[in-house]
Amino acid sequence: MSESESEFIPHSADQKTTEAKQGGLIRPEEILPETLHLIPLASRPYFPVLIQPVVIDENPWASSMQAMTESPHKCIALSYVKTAGESIPRPSEICEIGCVARVHRVHQSEDKIQFIAQGLQRYRIIQWVTREVPYIVRVEYLKNPPEKDESQLRAYAMSLINIIKELMTLNPLYNEELKQYLNHFNPNEPSHLADFAAAITSAEAEVLQEVLETLPLLARMEKVLLILGKELEVVKLQAEITEKMQDQLNEQQREFFLRRQLKAIQKELGIAKDDRQADVEKFEARLKKLTVPEHVQDRVQDELEKIAVLETSSAEYGITRNYLDWITSVPWGVYSTDNFDIENARMVLDKDHDALDDVKERIIEFLAVGAYRGEISGSILLLVGPPGVGKTSIGHSVAEALGRKFYRFSLGGMRDEAEIKGHRRTYIGAMPGKFVQALKEMAVSNPVIMLDEVDKIGASYQGDPASALLEVLDPEQNSEFLDHYLDLRVDLSKVLFMCTANQMDTIPAPLLDRMEVIRLAGYLTEEKIQIAKHYLWPRQLERAGLKPSQIKISAAALKTIINGYAREAGVRNLEKLLGRIVRKAVVKLLGKQVTKIRLGVKDLADYLGPVIFTKQKPEHGIGIMNGLAWTSLGGTTLSIEASRIHTHNRGFKLTGQLGDVMRESAEIAFSYISSHLDNFKANKSFFDNSFIHLHVPEGATPKDGPSAGITMASALLSLALNRPISRNMAMTGELTLTGKVLPVGGIREKVIAAKRAGIAELVLPASNQRDFEEMPDYLQEGIQVHYAGNYQEVFEHAFN
Repeated sequence: MSESESEFIPHSADQKTTEAKQGGLIRPEEILPETLHLIPLASRPYFPVLIQPVVIDENPWASSMQAMTESPHKCIALSYVKTAGESIPRPSEICEIGCVARVHRVHQSEDKIQFIAQGLQRYRIIQWVTREVPYIVRVEYLKNPPEKDESQLRAYAMSLINIIKELMTLNPLYNEELKQYLNHFNPNEPSHLADFAAAITSAEAEVLQEVLETLPLLARMEKVLLILGKELEVVKLQAEITEKMQDQLNEQQREFFLRRQLKAIQKELGIAKDDRQADVEKFEARLKKLTVPEHVQDRVQDELEKIAVLETSSAEYGITRNYLDWITSVPWGVYSTDNFDIENARMVLDKDHDALDDVKERIIEFLAVGAYRGEISGSILLLVGPPGVGKTSIGHSVAEALGRKFYRFSLGGMRDEAEIKGHRRTYIGAMPGKFVQALKEMAVSNPVIMLDEVDKIGASYQGDPASALLEVLDPEQNSEFLDHYLDLRVDLSKVLFMCTANQMDTIPAPLLDRMEVIRLAGYLTEEKIQIAKHYLWPRQLERAGLKPSQIKISAAALKTIINGYAREAGVRNLEKLLGRIVRKAVVKLLGKQVTKIRLGVKDLADYLGPVIFTKQKPEHGIGIMNGLAWTSLGGTTLSIEASRIHTHNRGFKLTGQLGDVMRESAEIAFSYISSHLDNFKANKSFFDNSFIHLHVPEGATPKDGPSAGITMASALLSLALNRPISRNMAMTGELTLTGKVLPVGGIREKVIAAKRAGIAELVLPASNQRDFEEMPDYLQEGIQVHYAGNYQEVFEHAFN
C-alpha cells in the first residue's frame, strides 16, 4: 500500500490511546492535538466518517489553512455555524461540538481554497484561544459512552442497513457513498454506521447537528432512523414523479415522431403542405377578404417575406407568425350597416327599459343627428348614475337599435397603459390593446364599445391609462390610433364609444371634456314596480325554470319589498331579493308542499326576514332641519340636529363624521347666524354664552360637501328662535359668510330622494332653478319648490 493510500485509513482516538499504553509506536502526525485552528461551515455539519472535498473562502481563512499545513498533524477543526449570514461568524454563533478532520490535497484557485477533509473524531470546544480570525480553540475529544444492550444495537444497525439498501435500489447515487464507506470503515461498527447514514441524507443542517451532538449510541441511532425514514419517503416520491414524467415524455416523443412521419408521407403524396406554406396561404386568404390600407399591406408583405426564410422551430418564427395572425385578424375596411330607423330605436329602448324617459329622449336625439348625417361618428357618450340604474343595458339597447355589435370591458382598477395601447413586440407574451382585441372579436370596424367604470381607472409606475384614453376618445385623433403591438395606425373613428361612471369627480378633466354627459338618476317606487313586473320578475322565473302560473307576487308585495328591503337608487338589490324569493319558492315546490304559490305582503317576512327599512317620517322640532344629500348611490335625506348644551361659556361642537368642507360649512353657518340674529328677530346674545352642539345622524357614514350650509343655518336659527319648522320641508344649498346661497349639484337625485321620503316642499338655490325645470314632469309633480338667492329668502320660506 502506498503512503498516499495509507493516510486515508482512519484511526480513532481510543485506538491511539490503547497503542500508547501498550508501548506501541504511533507516528506524530497521527496524534490528535488539543489545540486546533477552526474553520466554520455554513452549509451543514461534518461527520467523522466523511471523506469529502470542502471549499472555503480564501479570505479570511487562508492564514488558518497555512498554519495547518505547517503543523505535523495536518488537522483542523470543522464546526457548523448556527446562524448563517455574515461571512465571518462570531464565536457565539459557532457550535461547540464539531468534527476534527485531517486535510489532504489543498488546492487554491481564484478566491477559494479546496481540500479533502477526512473526518476523524468528535470534539467539544473548551476554550477559545483567539476570538478573532484566525480562530484557535482548545478541544476535548468525545467518546461514545458504553452501551449494555448489544442486541438492541444490532437491531438498530440492521434497520439502518435495510433502509440504506432500499435507498440504493431507488437512487444509484447512494451506491458510490456506500462503497467509499466500506473501503475505509468496518460495517459492523454501529457508531460509524449511524454517522454515515445521517451524512448521506438531505436532512436540514440543524437536525444533523443534533445527531452529531448526540453521544449515546442508541439515542443517536434512533434519531438517524427517523431521518432515514423521511429520506426514504422523499426518494420514493421523487422516483414516482420521475417515472411519470418519463412515461409522459416517451408518449410525447412517440406522438411527435408519428406526426413527423405522417407529415412526410402526406407531403410525398402531395396532399399536405409544410407549416410555413400553410401559414402564408392562410394569411393571404384573410387579406383577400379585407380592404387593407396601403401602409398595412406593405407591412404585411415585409413580414411574409421574413417568415419565408425563417425556420419554423425558431423563436423569431413564432413571434412573426403571431404578429401576422393579429394584423390579418383586424377587420380592415369591414363595417356593419347602421339602422337609422328612429321609431325602431324608440321601440327597442322602450322594450328594454321602463322610465328614464329623459335619457331615452336624449339618446333618440343623438341617433337622429346620426341618421340625418348618414353616419354616427365623432361622439362619445358618458352615462353617469348610481349602480343598478341601467347604464350598461342602455349601451346594449343602443347597439341593438343601430344593428351594431356590442363589446364591453371594464376600466375599473386598470393601471397599465399597455391595456389600452398594447405591449411592444419586444416583450415576451406581448399583445395588442383592448381596442384592437375588440375589433378582432367583433370582426367589424364600427362596433359599439362600452367602457365601464371609467371613473375608477387608476395610475401606477406602468403608466396612466386615463391619459392613453385621450387619444382613443378624441374624435380628431382616433382616426389614426397607434397600437404599440401592431405599430400601425388603426381607424377607430367609426366606433361608437359609450362610457359609464358612478360619479364624475374622479374622471380627469381632459378626458371628461371629450364626452357628452347623460345623467341617470335613481328610480321612484312606482318606476321600480314597473321594472320588477316587466323585467326582473320574469327574468328570475326564467332562470329558475318556472312558469308564471306557478308563482305570482302582488303589486303591494313588490312595493313593500322596494320600500322596506331595497331602498337604493337602482334595482340591482331588488333583483337579488326577487331571486331569493324564487329560490325559496322552488324549495317549497320541490318538497311538494304546494303546487302554486301566491305571495302577498304578509308572506314576505318568511322569505326575506324582518323589514330592513322602516318608514321614517321627516323629523320636526326645535333645532331640527331636514337636508338633502347626494351620494354615488343616489340621493338621500338627512336631518341636522342642533342643541344648546349649557350657558356657562360660548362654544360650538360638531359630530357625525363630517369632512373638512362640511365642517367649514357648519362654521360659516354658525358665524352667519350668530352675527345676524337681529335680522331674524332673535335674541342677539343667544350664542354669546351658549355651548352649541350640531350633529348629523348616522355617525358611522362619512359625509362631506358644502350643500348642507343653509340646512345647518336653519337648524341653528330654529334653536335661537325656539321655533320649529312645522312644515314638511327639506332644503339644500351652499351658504357664504355674507348670506348668499350658491348652487349645488345632484338636484335630480336629491328631488327623487325627497319624493321617496314623502317630502312635499323644497328650498333650492335660485341658480338651480334650471336644473329642476329640466326634469321630467312626473318628477316635478307633487313637489312645491322655493328658490332662494340669499339666506333672507330661505328664512322667509322656512319660518314665515
